[in-house]
Amino acid sequence: MTPHVRIASTSDIAAAADTLGLAFRDYPFTRHVLAADDHERRLAENQTLFLSEIGIPHGRVWVIDGSDGVLDAVAVWTTPGSTGIEDVFARLVPRLAEIAGDRADVSADTEAALAPHRPNGPAWFLATVGVRPGQQGRGLGAAVIRPGIAEADRAGHRAYLETSLPGNVRLYERLGFRVDTALDLPHGGPRTWAMTRNPGARAG
Repeated sequence: MTPHVRIASTSDIAAAADTLGLAFRDYPFTRHVLAADDHERRLAENQTLFLSEIGIPHGRVWVIDGSDGVLDAVAVWTTPGSTGIEDVFARLVPRLAEIAGDRADVSADTEAALAPHRPNGPAWFLATVGVRPGQQGRGLGAAVIRPGIAEADRAGHRAYLETSLPGNVRLYERLGFRVDTALDLPHGGPRTWAMTRNPGARAG
């Protein structure tokens, strides 16, 4: 059965943050940039902040409903042309540093290392995507990503993402993304793949 994917609203923020927090609990990237003490709380706060301040008001968020009010999958995109998004990011810097805790400098250096590999010009950025533990293997990750790809294609824009799991690279290649570069993040961080999908690219 094809899962039903829908656009999220502000009423979905708590459930989406919960699903993403569970999906990223042991993710190498977030383990690298968020402090180990009270890590799960920091992760949940980070996801909530991004959803409420960036994803919902300035981007697009798609979700797949599960049972009992939970969400089985979430994809959060930032989109080109969103008015004032740079100011929002600037305003959030102190709060994001607070959430990162003793990894704040690591987080800042990580962003600086990734910045040169990010697209110049209009692009849809798949900022985060997660599937609730226990629901993997059902194609939900690809399903919740595809609407964003379709929107980027319709607009004639590239899509971009970063992943720190080698197993994810093939998933994204199947959706038409190609690896631009692979770099080892500073301060002993995980290898991370930067990937771009051109408009109308064929799936691999």
